[in-house]
Amino acid sequence: MAHEIRNRDLWKDGRMKIDWVKHHMPLLNGLEKEFLGQKPFKDLKIALSVHLEAKTAYLCEVLAAGGAEMYVTGSNPLSTQDDVAAALVQSGLNVFAWYGATSEEYERHIRKVLEVGPNIIIDDGGDLVSLMHSEFPHLIPGVIGGCEETTTGILRLQSMNRARTLQFPMMLVNNADCKHLFDNRYGTGQSVWTGINRTTNLIVAGKTVVVAGYGWCGKGVALRAKGQGAKVIVTEVDPVKALEAVMDGFSVMKMSDAASEGDVFVTVTGCRDVITGPDFMKMKDGAICCNAGHFDVEVDVASLRGMATDTVQARQNITGYRLSNGNTIYVLAEGRLVNLAAGDGHPAEIMDMSFAIQALSARYLVEHRGSVPRVPGKMVNEIPAEIDQEVARRELASWGCEIDTLTEEQRRYLYGA
Repeated sequence: MAHEIRNRDLWKDGRMKIDWVKHHMPLLNGLEKEFLGQKPFKDLKIALSVHLEAKTAYLCEVLAAGGAEMYVTGSNPLSTQDDVAAALVQSGLNVFAWYGATSEEYERHIRKVLEVGPNIIIDDGGDLVSLMHSEFPHLIPGVIGGCEETTTGILRLQSMNRARTLQFPMMLVNNADCKHLFDNRYGTGQSVWTGINRTTNLIVAGKTVVVAGYGWCGKGVALRAKGQGAKVIVTEVDPVKALEAVMDGFSVMKMSDAASEGDVFVTVTGCRDVITGPDFMKMKDGAICCNAGHFDVEVDVASLRGMATDTVQARQNITGYRLSNGNTIYVLAEGRLVNLAAGDGHPAEIMDMSFAIQALSARYLVEHRGSVPRVPGKMVNEIPAEIDQEVARRELASWGCEIDTLTEEQRRYLYGA
């Protein structure tokens, strides 16, 4: 067992966190029992880079129960929880991650989980896949395939696939219905506001919230803001999504116009330079900016820092930037994922579904090795409908819900003989 973590003595606190979420993740509970008997990952190495907190840790333990030799790192320097990392090491897993890693340390930890020659890659944002292709191409023949958790990561994969540089099959977990319809909408919606509320200790009701991006994550953030009594403005570049936001009851305008209106700004686009220098200069004194996209490029913190005449640490995870016009703009969690860098991430029940898809997709790759296309330009794969359906059925069963089934006559009516 190898590891590079902050403090192994923290393992008891981490174990407590993992045990808590286990009680609220019935799908992974069931898969852990199945994997213990089936050992679908026997003699295989899995490299995983996902936000390293308690729910992710339990996914790692479930995969290990299936026989996998786990090599684990985090996907964001500010989302790793050192006590959880210590608990995984205590359980016998190989872990390379700590909170507050520098860019150099973050990349070193990613290299550590790749240099062992993984057979399966579970990625969140695409950093593992990207570095595998650029620095470890000699190990690619040993990779059966991988799974990607996020919209941002999928965009990177699709770009590589179009360029025919992606050299092993990847399962697009984020595109699964039981991922983006629930994790992105309800998970992001709740966890983003949990992070904002507990970090600022300010009321949301009566404020104007600007949500940049109206994809599934943006829908969730806007819905929860509205539910807390905020006036919500949405900014978008997609006319269809903008129209949807209007019909959902929100105001829609350009960021250059919304900048002077908002009290709280949340970026959820997956793109860069969403809030930039001219926008900061238009903002009210005390405006709060945060990001819920994967990378810290949506709020242009570097430009804000350069514009500031003074900076102040206003509160834990809140930095204030005083501008030449006398206004102070506050940024949460350095512009990184606010729900993880300043919170515990999505609720356990939500991640139970997402991680069940991850585990089942990894098993699918192993069971179908040789039949999943490994052809340049055809390396990205949607999650099979049967995996989505299985996760949904298991989730309904955990809630004690039963649904109707089609009669033979109904089936023939809908689908023919």
